[in-house]
Amino acid sequence: MTAVNNNTLQTISGTIVLAGAGKMGGAMLTGWLSQGLDPSRVVVIDPAPSDEIRALGAKGVRLNPTDAADADTLVVAVKPQMFRDVAPALKRWVSPATLVVSIMAGTTIGALQELCGGAVVRAMPNTPAAIGRGITVAVPASDVSATQRATADALLRATGAVEWVGEESLMDAVTAVSGSGPAYLFLLAEELARAGVAAGLPEALATKLARDTVSGAGELLHRSDLSAATLRQNVTSPGGTTAAALSVLMGADGFAPLLERAVAAATARSKELAK
Repeated sequence: MTAVNNNTLQTISGTIVLAGAGKMGGAMLTGWLSQGLDPSRVVVIDPAPSDEIRALGAKGVRLNPTDAADADTLVVAVKPQMFRDVAPALKRWVSPATLVVSIMAGTTIGALQELCGGAVVRAMPNTPAAIGRGITVAVPASDVSATQRATADALLRATGAVEWVGEESLMDAVTAVSGSGPAYLFLLAEELARAGVAAGLPEALATKLARDTVSGAGELLHRSDLSAATLRQNVTSPGGTTAAALSVLMGADGFAPLLERAVAAATARSKELAK
């Protein structure tokens, strides 16, 4: 299910409350402001805001106000393990007409409706959101209006691409693939550098080669219309060095079954977080 974004950040009305301004919440806030959202319409709730978030107060962002009023939109970016403890304080901002957008892993629409109320959109972004290259998958509750969905889309799109799905059951696998996925790529760069050192390269050079290779290949994949499989085949000469390496990585005990087990483990953990 795809989304047609009829809203821009400038056309969204009312107060937006951001609960949790850590790495992901802070990245979203930065994206909103850089794309023209009026800072005076943003309320940030965070018990230990960073210096960068505190500095936004000078631009008009309201930080930890003592009074609460019905918000048009509440974006919940706290750690999922903390949600049940902070939910009563967040509920003070929510009316039945409030759009509640959650980016908490494993936290279901049902839990959000029970503890916060409002019209709920559950979303899962990933860490490239910090540089505007994130990918977010979102699913709306049945009572989310078209206007509210467009508002959620505009807020989430400030940090990258957005995909919408119709089945909440997909979100655990989404979390395992794209939510946790950047860590898999960072591990690849880490271990590729380590393997380079084992093959005789100086550590600094191996690290640079691994980082630039992973990031450059990722950018090529981003810009190319070709599939990942085709790009892999294009760089693999029969009987060459790449083919020799891929014979190991694509073997019965290689990369494919290992990654499948990793994604399955992350999916299972996402389901556990919902309990």
